[in-house]
Amino acid sequence: MDLYNNIMKTNNRLKTEAFSLQEVLIVLLIIGVFMLIALPNLMPLVVKAKSIEAQMQLKYIYNSQTSHRYLYSKYTTDLYELDFEAPKTIKENGTSNYTYEILSAGSTNFIARAAAITDFDGDGIYNVWEINENGTPKQIIKD
Repeated sequence: MDLYNNIMKTNNRLKTEAFSLQEVLIVLLIIGVFMLIALPNLMPLVVKAKSIEAQMQLKYIYNSQTSHRYLYSKYTTDLYELDFEAPKTIKENGTSNYTYEILSAGSTNFIARAAAITDFDGDGIYNVWEINENGTPKQIIKD
């Protein structure tokens, strides 16, 4: 009997307390509810962060257009002439959320556009940015 009591005492010491499956699921449910409450407040920050890509690429196009104008006394409508290779979009297994094009170009002005291919906040409106010879990106359509 003494041996049995010693084994039982040893087994009791080896047991550790743990959370039950129900407790873990309740905690996950609470975290999910908090995320649903916080997500709409964070969406403007997500859109703003993603639009930085468009602004940076448009600035690069502006700088390339300025250099092209100094060399050839005119702007160009061909991104290839500017040595601009648009990053692969997410639809092409890349990372870019925008497509880039030059809408018009002449001897004194140009307009380049970055159009979103992703609806960042799910409202059906796609973000569009443009830049011209002044060099300041402008948001044409706000997502």
